[in-house]
Amino acid sequence: MKKLLSALLVLAIMVMGAAALAEGDGYELALVTDVGNIDDQSFNQSSYEGMVAYAEANGLTYAYYRPSEDSTDARVESMRAAIENGAKVVVCPGYLFEDSVYLVQDEYPEVNFLLLDGEPHSADYSEYKTAANTHCILYREEQAGFFAGYAAVKEGYTELGFVGGMAVPAVIRFGYGFVQGADVAAQELGIDVNVKYWYADSFSPSDDIKTKAASWYTEGTQVIFSCGGGICTSIIAAAEEGGGKVIGVDSDQYYLSDVVITSAMKDLPNSVQLSLGALYDNGGVWPEDYAGATQTLGAAENCVGLPTADHSWRFENYTIDEYNELYARVQSGEIEISNSTDAMPETVNVTVDDQT
Repeated sequence: MKKLLSALLVLAIMVMGAAALAEGDGYELALVTDVGNIDDQSFNQSSYEGMVAYAEANGLTYAYYRPSEDSTDARVESMRAAIENGAKVVVCPGYLFEDSVYLVQDEYPEVNFLLLDGEPHSADYSEYKTAANTHCILYREEQAGFFAGYAAVKEGYTELGFVGGMAVPAVIRFGYGFVQGADVAAQELGIDVNVKYWYADSFSPSDDIKTKAASWYTEGTQVIFSCGGGICTSIIAAAEEGGGKVIGVDSDQYYLSDVVITSAMKDLPNSVQLSLGALYDNGGVWPEDYAGATQTLGAAENCVGLPTADHSWRFENYTIDEYNELYARVQSGEIEISNSTDAMPETVNVTVDDQT
């Protein structure tokens, strides 16, 4: 029933968005999707739901725009179309918009841009520039990874794996946080834990990734943290065939398979609503500490964590009450989690087999 209601909600949102596009005029808030659509159960959908929630709570009109293809030119074209149709705020979900926002922000200084999970830069990365009409949000991935690693060990898993798509800073923070969380839980329980660690050098599914994951499950790995977009398809397939479990990333990926026991999430809906609230509370322009600036959101802002809905909480031993207690300790600063990407964290009870 919950999945049916969720599907109906997405359908209703898509119909409203389609209507907005059909009329194509006077919509104040606009979201441009990156590659997929607003029903992708990931960055596009989560960001759109946050924008819709804020708009409807505050009597604002909204629309979404889907680029014709996966390219910077197509994303820029859609951003311009949104603005020409009246958008005063353009929400851009994901790092694929970094060079698009870089190109467009100065062209439309009267329009506000919200870039999630990235910062504007030129196509060749030679210049980074965030204009005053742009606000960026990054996330404390190390905290989300920490919660996942801690939960896995508290659940009773002692043979863990981490597969990152590419060794970019966000993925590294997820992985190093995962190791830190596993180590804290292992110390509390007085047990030893092993973590196999590998970067696949790709965010796309492949036979090589599935083969790697399958070999780990055969060797005794119980759960793998899949951290890198489409690689989850390969890892879940290996888990389903090999009797293993998977931890998802970025959004609540429970729907992908019953083998997904939790997800290390970024709370995009809350992030979007917080930023839009700051914008409109300041008369429709970014406040001084938002304008041309980047916020890094984490547990303190309730913007990273594990999903706790009934259909998503698939732990039998680790409880939501225990998770909430841990979350409060991270929020208060009692537990400090390193965000360094320089080297694998030092551990006490976790042995890391880095196969990269």
